[in-house]
Amino acid sequence: MPKNQKAAAFDADAFLEAMGRGRTVSKCQPQEVIFSQGDRADSVYYVRSGKVKLSVTSANGKEAVIAVLGNGDFFGEGTLISQPVRLATATALEECTLDRVDKAKMLRVLHEEARFSDRFTAHLLTRNSRVEADLVDQLMNSSEKRLARTLLLLANFGKEGKPEPITTKISQETLAEMVGTTRPRISFFMNKFRKLGFIDYNGTLKVHSSLLSVLLRD
Repeated sequence: MPKNQKAAAFDADAFLEAMGRGRTVSKCQPQEVIFSQGDRADSVYYVRSGKVKLSVTSANGKEAVIAVLGNGDFFGEGTLISQPVRLATATALEECTLDRVDKAKMLRVLHEEARFSDRFTAHLLTRNSRVEADLVDQLMNSSEKRLARTLLLLANFGKEGKPEPITTKISQETLAEMVGTTRPRISFFMNKFRKLGFIDYNGTLKVHSSLLSVLLRD
């Protein structure tokens, strides 16, 4: 990208910092609940740093992880379409810094600031595409392939920049909730991937591009 285009790139962090009234900043510790399923929906959140897990719980207590969000992501946007309560629980997976923007303020800036509106719309389209891909993954692929895809996404494969080590501590229980299988199955496949050299453990989880071979199998 030419330098002049880089200079003109929209900086969501700076924009939110200058927003003024209607926005608050908070820090969350690992495993801290940001909001719970059923809470009143009255704001949108922006992840300034850290990772956040979105999960839903059924009436019988079964939990499923529907998204893991990181720097530059929004969540809680259902309030903008008059969603009265939160449909998911948001939990910090690591230390996070979050911007909380009141519903009225968010709606106003989306109407008044075209570049921010474009940035927010791009986020929604990306999330929608991910949800569609997740649904196809659940319907068409084995739990082994779903785990491989989850690890590749967590390591930033397919995004701009180089793949990153997974520094966030994500338990096998959480991986099971993300993949839609049991913890013993996750343990079995993680050990298998490690023995095959697809992943490494060394304080952090490192995912190698060779893990892509799991997705390419018939």
